[in-house]
Amino acid sequence: MTRFLPLLDVPQGDLFNALSRIGPVLLSNPSLPLPPNSYVLLNENTSNELDHIIPWLDEGAEKVVLPLSSAKEVIGLIPQERLMLLLDAVSVSAVSDKVRNAVSGVLLKTPEIDLDLISSVSNFFSKSAIFVLVDSPDLPSIFNIRSLLQAGANLVLPSSQLTLDISSSTHLNVGDVFLAPINSDRADGLFPTIVSTETGHSLGLVYSSIESLRESIITGKGVYQSRKHGLWRKGETSGSTQEVVSIRLDCDSDSLEFRVIQHGSGFCHLGRQSCFGEASGLPLLERTLRSRFESAPAGSYTKRLFNDPDLLRSKIMEEADELCRADTEYEVAFEAADLIYFALTKCTAHGVSIADIERSLDKKAKRVTRRAGNAKPQWSTPKPASAPTPATYIPPVDDPNAPIRMRTAVLAGISEEERALLLRRPVLKSDEMIEKVKPIVSEIRARGDAALLEFTVKFDKAELLSTCMFPPYSKESMEISPNVKDAIDKAYSNIRKFHAAQVDGSTLKVETMPGVVCSRFARAISRVGLYIPGGTAILPSTALMLGIPAQVAGCEEIVFATPPRPDGSISPEVMYVAHLIGASAILKAGGAQAVAAMAYGTETVPKVDKIFGPGNQWVTAAKMLVQNDTDALVSIDMPAGPSEVLVIADHTANSAFVAADLLSQAEHGIDSQVVLVAVNLSTEHLEQIENEVDKQARALSRVDIVRQSVAKSLIVQTTSVEEAIEYSNDYAPEHLILHLENAPDKVQLITNAGSVFVGPFTPESCGDYASGTNHTLPTNGYARQFSGVNTLSFQKHITSQEITSDGLKGLGPIVATLADCEGLQAHANAIRIRLGTMNL
Repeated sequence: MTRFLPLLDVPQGDLFNALSRIGPVLLSNPSLPLPPNSYVLLNENTSNELDHIIPWLDEGAEKVVLPLSSAKEVIGLIPQERLMLLLDAVSVSAVSDKVRNAVSGVLLKTPEIDLDLISSVSNFFSKSAIFVLVDSPDLPSIFNIRSLLQAGANLVLPSSQLTLDISSSTHLNVGDVFLAPINSDRADGLFPTIVSTETGHSLGLVYSSIESLRESIITGKGVYQSRKHGLWRKGETSGSTQEVVSIRLDCDSDSLEFRVIQHGSGFCHLGRQSCFGEASGLPLLERTLRSRFESAPAGSYTKRLFNDPDLLRSKIMEEADELCRADTEYEVAFEAADLIYFALTKCTAHGVSIADIERSLDKKAKRVTRRAGNAKPQWSTPKPASAPTPATYIPPVDDPNAPIRMRTAVLAGISEEERALLLRRPVLKSDEMIEKVKPIVSEIRARGDAALLEFTVKFDKAELLSTCMFPPYSKESMEISPNVKDAIDKAYSNIRKFHAAQVDGSTLKVETMPGVVCSRFARAISRVGLYIPGGTAILPSTALMLGIPAQVAGCEEIVFATPPRPDGSISPEVMYVAHLIGASAILKAGGAQAVAAMAYGTETVPKVDKIFGPGNQWVTAAKMLVQNDTDALVSIDMPAGPSEVLVIADHTANSAFVAADLLSQAEHGIDSQVVLVAVNLSTEHLEQIENEVDKQARALSRVDIVRQSVAKSLIVQTTSVEEAIEYSNDYAPEHLILHLENAPDKVQLITNAGSVFVGPFTPESCGDYASGTNHTLPTNGYARQFSGVNTLSFQKHITSQEITSDGLKGLGPIVATLADCEGLQAHANAIRIRLGTMNL
């Protein structure tokens, strides 16, 4: 907050530099460009037409000060917060309420300091700042400044009355004027001082004294007061000096903020930028890019970005386009972050800082003149008169005739940093989604069926009388065509055959030492909940993939949860699968509310012990939330993310087969992850594959989705099968397809994948539906530590041990010794009390 206002003719020199550090300056003879934090005085001798006033505001003037006659003409045309009134003492009575309410400040010219008059003016302009310019050759005193502040006014001091030297009878020292209103509430008379970066990020807390403040204002260097060692000139010994950008008083005039440009290793004595920990967000990115600009190795991706304007322009245009196409909150944040990264890379290459950007933003915000806001012709797209709203939003396509192409990268010779970028998936902000589903989960816990029915109306658009269906299921509910029934039956047979072979029905027994027998046996999880996505889609395949292993594992209760159709019914295909696997209940609900109902149970929905199944981000977040709630006592199968496939192809690969496999995952959604790892493929072979992708994609009904997902997909060129598989193992794909010569021999090299599809006649689609393996697989790189759903997912293993008296004689002393070592006396006593009965 300003406590006095200096009046200058020319904004230059050391005096101006000092004044600009401590607040706004009032310019009586302004010229462009304006210095920051300027008030412009336009008196009767200057042109005060609106066309003359507006440019000063557009060029960054904080406020314009106009005489009463001019102010009346611009009321309503200039924002109140940018307009001040120039008044003579005798003209105050001529100010109307309309004028009073249209300004944010008053510059009162008086022949002397009349505190009664000034108090009266301050009361009249109760919502405005009052500045007093005394038209007298006499020098005001520090006492006058304090008296004015008490009367609710700030003194305007011409630069002719200010100096950087010691105060005298003709001049006041700038530091003395700034310090006039300051009061310390500390016994040592020091002032708490927050030190921040140019952009307002805190660096640390220090203390200032009157002496240190005077020196900082005059020199522009960071000077503070050490409570132990006296005057502290920051960086004098460490080299971490500071340039002071601004010094501000708080509203109570008892503490300060220094904004500085920090040099060297940082502000903190531990060599960090801030005493409050490392930077984050944009300051961290700026610091990282500056470091990379100075030290990135020649030939690296980062160095190329800095040195190749065409490459950087392409990345900025690419990320801007992806941001324009983003629809969900997550996608917008993700793509905006990418765009900001490359935009700030360009800024760093040109020596532009975040502070420079903020200054430009501040200047734009101060513009009064507004542009029409129309886009340039090359970026505008005519809007159709009307179009139906699709069920799933697909970003518009600028040119539907443009080739549908993947991006390409060459693995050889890239840096570790660049390789990591090729392996990166979109960051899943599960914490944000969990916060969004918490209210839904809480409502289900608190109000049960009532809340569930309300959410089904709200989210599933179906009004229901009951939440669940129970067997026997009516024949009418599962009427399907003979060919679909036959396909489901055959898929059921294959999937059941493979999963039944996985049942662990034996008991493992091991005698670890004489008389000590340890065993392990499997038991089915009693109650399982299977989430089957639905609504506009029909997914009997997911019902099969989850229901069959639960059935063969021997789960006592199998609860389906699937969104109802608008009429409240469930698709007959899913109903038929529920009949086949013996589902004990079908919950007619989707989303987080269905997960919560199964996790906690309601009046009609059975509580389960483990929840399985894919779903959108709401379902995934709800699963993650309930598994960490000890009240729910429920586990989940695995984390979930967008569908993904990685195809490794060599010279034997059929281009049409490869393209079809890529598109089979690309059609799932615009966030699908599709990667082709090419092993020494010729330019012609790669072109054939890309042409096939383009041709086949255009024949699909979901071409608009495919166009978006393929544009984000990647071709990675490698020089050997070993290099390709190493990349795949690092990527850990959900689906891995091997279009390789002698493909079966390469399976032994695979260490991370959800499911592997071997050879040219093993499309991923078979695993999705009916080969026998399960299609519920780990995504987002979780194949490094998770298996796909299988029969053992529906079982738990229990261990047991049986020890004879002779066995305890041998084992007991060992156990007692270890228990004593850990200080657990009762454990040891449980052994010794038994051994004591054996008369050893």
